[in-house]
Formats: sequence, structure tokens, C-alpha cells
Amino acid sequence: MYSPGSMSKQLFSTRLHSIAYRTDLGTCFRGSAEVILRSPAVAPYLKHKVDLIFTSPPFPLNRKKKYGNLTGDAYVQWLAAFAGTFKLLLKPKGSIVIELGNAWEPGKPAMSTLALRALLALLERGEFRLCQQFVWYNPARLPSPAQWVNVERIRLKDAYTHLWWMSRTDRPMADNRRVLTEYSDSMKKLLRKQKYNTGKRPSEHKIGEKSFLRNNVGAIPSNVITLANTSSNSDYQTYCRDNEIKPHPARMPSGLAEFFIKFLTKPGMVVLDPFAGSNTTGAAAEKLRRRWVAIEPQSDYISGSKGRFNGNLI
Repeated sequence: MYSPGSMSKQLFSTRLHSIAYRTDLGTCFRGSAEVILRSPAVAPYLKHKVDLIFTSPPFPLNRKKKYGNLTGDAYVQWLAAFAGTFKLLLKPKGSIVIELGNAWEPGKPAMSTLALRALLALLERGEFRLCQQFVWYNPARLPSPAQWVNVERIRLKDAYTHLWWMSRTDRPMADNRRVLTEYSDSMKKLLRKQKYNTGKRPSEHKIGEKSFLRNNVGAIPSNVITLANTSSNSDYQTYCRDNEIKPHPARMPSGLAEFFIKFLTKPGMVVLDPFAGSNTTGAAAEKLRRRWVAIEPQSDYISGSKGRFNGNLI
């Protein structure tokens, strides 16, 4: 059994040149996930010890990005190739949550099924169960694809991405009581009055007298997560400006990582992000007292991500 910081120390003790930085709870590696996760100096420490793989791999965009992205069948094969590695690292009741954005056919106002094909290939090759589909809606997202939305005005702006929750089992560890939201004013009023319109609904659901009158401390959230991604004064942004580092262009809000980490893990458990970018996942895990491992090949993204840890680096 590992103490909270022991895994980080053991990984560091290998003296790999690929270690970029670490805290008492986590380690960030510089390199590609393909190499790091299969390294004999790293893989044995993570085998069947990861409780959650939470990640946003490069999207299959038509335009080449600095953070790397493949297209077509090459993308499908690339993502599916991680199935065996992920399965080896996960605990029996561990989870994988992968964010996949929408893709479009090159030069056409038609959506591509590439991301879905990659997901299905990963599921099939790893023999994973698809536990649930989530949508992250970003109300502040800029209009895209620009040609079809802004120029020709024949499509609406693409304002969401999918997050796919999968596992080795039908019943991975999860508890929605850890992610309850505040009750609405109407629900608070209902709980005070302890009166509700009972009976049969047009949907044929039968509502009993006490069905909605129990105070469960909060409301169960839906699988549509609304979070704007507009922060310009975060520790990360400030650190990048002060150190003249260009920020990662495709950051997710920290609240997204925090939601799934709380939902699917407990303090002290292990969270892995093999495509870390600006290491939002590692910082969220650190905040929530989970152990974490992050992997990122781009040195400037790693340099910027250090600003998320507020002097906790060791």
C-alpha cells in the first residue's frame, strides 16, 4: 500500500531524464505517452494502480496544430493502440474519461465520424464498457468552423465536446453524492413546505408523496456540464505572462477535471493524464489530494504548467 507521496518518490528515484517536475503527490514526465507508459522504468510502478485516466488527446483536426494531431485512419489507429496499455494500468474498478471534440470533413460543411470511429476502436480493442456519455457545453466558445459559420453562414457554432466514460467493468467505482449541486430555489421551497403534487404523470411515471421531499443535501447533476473557459487571471495565465511563455491553445477549465476526479476517485487515489498539455488534470488532482501522473512532450507547455502548482514543486 502506497502512502500519498510514495509513488511520486519511487518514480523520481528512477532518475529518468524525462522527469520534468514533481510534487509530493505527483510527477510530470516530458515525452510521448507511447514511450513513457511503456518504459520499464515507469510501467511497473503504474501497473494496475491507476484509478482514473482522465485526458483530452489531440483532436483529429484538419489543420495541423503545434500540440500534434493526426487525421484519418492514422488517428483511429493511434488512439486505439493505447487500449492495451490503458487496460494494463487501470485497477479492476478504475475508469477512463476521454474528451473528444467534433471533427469536420476537409473543405466540406459536413461533420466527420473520425472521433467516433476512434472511440469505437478503443472500446473494442480494450474490451471496455461504455459507462456513460457526457457533454461539456462551453457558452463562451468562439464560432467555428469559421468558413461555414462566420463566412458562409450555413452552420451554427460548434459549442460542445463529448466526454466518454468507460471502464473494464460494468460497475466501476463512482459516487454521484460527491458531485451534488446546490438545490434550486424552487426545490428549497418545496423542502420547506413538504408538499408536492403527487399522482400519475402523462409520462406514466407515478410520483409518490415522499418522492421529492427528502433532503439529500444537493441535486444529482445531469450529464451535460456547462462551464465557460474564459479565465484570463488564473495562476497559470499569470505565470505564463510573467515568464513570457505562450499558453497552451486548447486548455480545458479546471472545473471539468475536478468534476470527474471527485465523481470517480477518492483522496489518495491515482489519476493519470497521458496527454497533459498544460496539466489541468494534475493541478486538479493536486487540489483534491489525489496522486497524479502527467505526460507531455512539449517543453514550453510543461514550463507553463509549473505555474499551476503555487510553489508546491520539489
